[in-house]
Amino acid sequence: MIIDTHAHINFDAFREDADEVIKNTLAEKIWMILVGTDYKTSKRALDLANKYEKGVYAAIGLHPIHLFSTKNHGDDYDFVSRSEEFNYDLYDQLAKFEKTVAVGEIGLDYFHIDRGDDVNLVKKKQQEIFYEQLLLAANNKLPVIIHCRNAHDDTIKIINDFKKEYKHLLPKDKPWGVMHCFSGDEDLAWQYFNFGLLVSFTGLITFSQQWDDLIRKLPTDKFMVETDCPYMTPEPFRGKRNEPLLVKCVADRIAEIKNISSEQAAEITAKNAIKLFNIR
Repeated sequence: MIIDTHAHINFDAFREDADEVIKNTLAEKIWMILVGTDYKTSKRALDLANKYEKGVYAAIGLHPIHLFSTKNHGDDYDFVSRSEEFNYDLYDQLAKFEKTVAVGEIGLDYFHIDRGDDVNLVKKKQQEIFYEQLLLAANNKLPVIIHCRNAHDDTIKIINDFKKEYKHLLPKDKPWGVMHCFSGDEDLAWQYFNFGLLVSFTGLITFSQQWDDLIRKLPTDKFMVETDCPYMTPEPFRGKRNEPLLVKCVADRIAEIKNISSEQAAEITAKNAIKLFNIR
C-alpha cells in the first residue's frame, strides 16, 4: 500500500470524474488524503471521503493565498484566488468529523502576493490566520499540513512561538505535522524535524536531482510522499493532469535514491502517514 498524503481531487480539475479517479486509485491499493484550501474545497474533500469506508480521508483548512482575491501565476498554471475570512467555528465543525485527519493546507505564501497589495498587511494577516489554524488543529488533536513558499524564516518563527505557548496541546511521542511539498535543504529539513514535523516529497524529485543527497541521508521515519495533484506531475507524465495513482512514481524515485526496493519505500512512507494522521 502507498498513501498519497496530499491530493486535490476535491478541485475543479476533477469535477467530472472525481469518483472514477478515486475508485481506480483504491483498486491499486493506494490511499489518499484530500486536502482543502478554503471552506468550499474543505467541505468537498470531506464529502468525498465520507463516500468511502476506508482509504479516502480529508484535511480541512484555509490556504494563505485565499485570504485575499488575487490573480496568481504558477509554474504550470494560472488561477484566481477567492477571498475568504477565516471562521474558526465553521472549520471547527468540519474538524469534528471522523474522516477529517488533519488541518491543512495552511501556512504562509509570499510568492503569490499581488503586487498591488500592501505586502506587510498581507504577510501580517497570513501569519495571524496560520497561528489560529495551528491552534484549531491542536484543540482538535489533529496534525497540520503546512504550506510554505518564500517564507521559511517567518514560518519557523511562528511554529517556534506556537510550540512555546501550546506545547501542552501537542503530542509528545509522535510528529504533529508535515511540511508539504518540501523543497528546502538538509539544514532546513532538520530545523523542521526538531520541531516535531515531517517533510513530504512530490513529483518534483522525479525531474530534478536537487534533493537526491538530502533524501539519501534522511532517516526513514522523517518523510512521506504525495502528488499535490492535479499539479506537480512526475516524470514521465509531465504535461498531463496529475493523479494519486502517480504517487508510485515519487515512491519509486525515493527507492532508487536510497537504494531500497519500491515495496520498501511504499511501506516506509505509508507507515509514517498512518502514524501522523492516525489513519485506521
